Amino acid sequence: MAGRLIHQVLTRKLQSQSTVPTFSWFTSRKFNEEARYAGMRTVALLGAGISGFLGFAAIASADESEHGLEAPNYPWPHSGILSSYDHASIRRGHQVYQQVCASCHSMSLISFRDLVGVAYTEEETKTMAAEIEVVDGPNDEGEMFTRPGKLSDRFPQPYANEAAARFANGGAYPPDLSLITKARHNGQNYVFALLTGYHDPPAGVTIREGLHYNPYFPGGAIAMPKMLIDGALEYEDGTPATEAQMGKDVVTFLSWAAEPEMEERKLVCIIITNDSLTNVCLMNLFLTFLSSNADGF
Repeated sequence: MAGRLIHQVLTRKLQSQSTVPTFSWFTSRKFNEEARYAGMRTVALLGAGISGFLGFAAIASADESEHGLEAPNYPWPHSGILSSYDHASIRRGHQVYQQVCASCHSMSLISFRDLVGVAYTEEETKTMAAEIEVVDGPNDEGEMFTRPGKLSDRFPQPYANEAAARFANGGAYPPDLSLITKARHNGQNYVFALLTGYHDPPAGVTIREGLHYNPYFPGGAIAMPKMLIDGALEYEDGTPATEAQMGKDVVTFLSWAAEPEMEERKLVCIIITNDSLTNVCLMNLFLTFLSSNADGF
């Protein structure tokens, strides 16, 4: 943008004046003042933009602290923001989802191909998809048929419909987990605290039969029992499957599922920011150079 501005200024001046007057304009006091003004205005606008962004970030952070649920003292980033995705943790988290969560919770927005290059190789993902049966069709005879899963298929649904899900869970409906960390306030901390926050109800609190006490669930009584127990599964990479580790990994996996494009978006933002700062610096150097030369004539 800065380069385009300089080009426009030079073109306008060159078109409107002859060579000598144009050179005179460059060395005039007027140009000297305009150059200094343009440079200061550019720096001021950049500073205002950065200040505004930092101010907004501070307000957002304060809002999270004031209104969000605090997670227990576990090794999880309490800021609620993943700086980047740990792909090994995503793979472990997918294993937790498959072995612990998938029997009740769907992830209807995620396809097997989304895992390729993120947690598994293409061959691993194809093998995984082929282990499920998918109802497809109709065929040429108008009949439905089953086939092995493929990369383009979504994760399988645990229940045929909502009524079947409620019937199997005592009337409770297990939510879809595709966007759960975005659908809940302070979502990463909330889900982690919920999964690892089960304990006996305090004195004076009664939980009806079929429910379980969890202070991080609205109302404190939840139909889902405690699912994460130390050693409940064996990680492929040998990582100890503690309750906290499984909670961290499955939340990392769910966070990736809700924002799979986060890393690419951050990369684009860095490139744009660096380009903008470079243009501003080049413009100010150019104006400073012309200004210092004008003072010498």
